[in-house]
Amino acid sequence: MPSNLSLYFAKVKLGSAATEMSMQIDTGSDLTWVTCKSCDNCPKSTGLGIQLNSYDPTSSTTASLVPCSSQTCASLSQSGSSSCSEQGSQCTYRLEYQDGSRTLGYYVYDRFAFNTIFKNSLTGSLSAPILFGCSTHQDGELTWNDAAVVDGILAFGPQALSIVSQLLSQGIAPKAFSHCFRGDGVGGGILVLGQILEPSIIYTPLEPSQSHYTLKMQSIAVNGQSLPIDPAVFSTSTGQGTIVDTGTTLVYLVPEAYQPFLNAITAAVTGLATPFQSVDSFCYHVLVTARMLLSGAWAFKRLKIDIVLKDRIFAYDLDEQTIGWTDYD
Repeated sequence: MPSNLSLYFAKVKLGSAATEMSMQIDTGSDLTWVTCKSCDNCPKSTGLGIQLNSYDPTSSTTASLVPCSSQTCASLSQSGSSSCSEQGSQCTYRLEYQDGSRTLGYYVYDRFAFNTIFKNSLTGSLSAPILFGCSTHQDGELTWNDAAVVDGILAFGPQALSIVSQLLSQGIAPKAFSHCFRGDGVGGGILVLGQILEPSIIYTPLEPSQSHYTLKMQSIAVNGQSLPIDPAVFSTSTGQGTIVDTGTTLVYLVPEAYQPFLNAITAAVTGLATPFQSVDSFCYHVLVTARMLLSGAWAFKRLKIDIVLKDRIFAYDLDEQTIGWTDYD
């Protein structure tokens, strides 16, 4: 994990060749994808200190391509997740992220293997067939940001294509998962598929019928002072909402919340730090305390330009449609 980007990734083994892939954990997307061996412009190195690998479906006896004529491709096409130029060709995808970066490729079924642990000891592995994307082209930040280059994205979003939804549909994992990311700057932590027993977790409900894990924000406070922000600007009825996304480094606020927040931060650090001009705003080398009040729970965060969900257990209970968290070392 590079401290400037707070990028967390997990290692999984893919296919009969058990190719080890380093994949970013992303609760904000639903399509899992890996770099394909045939990718024409994918990065060959990374600043994360890991070896990059690519996936070759022809070297895996458990791999199965998805043709355009298949029912799977027809279903994906209806949901807007695939396209086909010819009936005899492979079922393809095109995915664009909020920052403008893109990945293009084709769909494959193959087995993903995850390590299993008990009381911090490795006990074996869990293997399951997963539908994912084999990326043959990438652009944008996926290629030029050396500190963010990995072998692919491990998608844990709430939609049917995500890896947690596929494991649930196969009866392999319950409708729950959690993560705890270390915050000491060297990375590490744990990603759990299934329920965890932690009595101190406080839960807040998810907003219904949303395409992401969306919470109801009620207020923001800086140094104990609530900010003059109308709660209606956070409402999903206005097309907003507060999304929990491990794949996004920055915190984004709507303009009606951003300016009061920026004013409060500026007032809080006056005399403690010297601002310096960033691309489109001022930055400060200082930490202040902020609280975001959600429906049913408080989220306490160290506030910087980038906020990461570190040194806390975050539990996603998709049966109960809640997210909970608690501090954890």
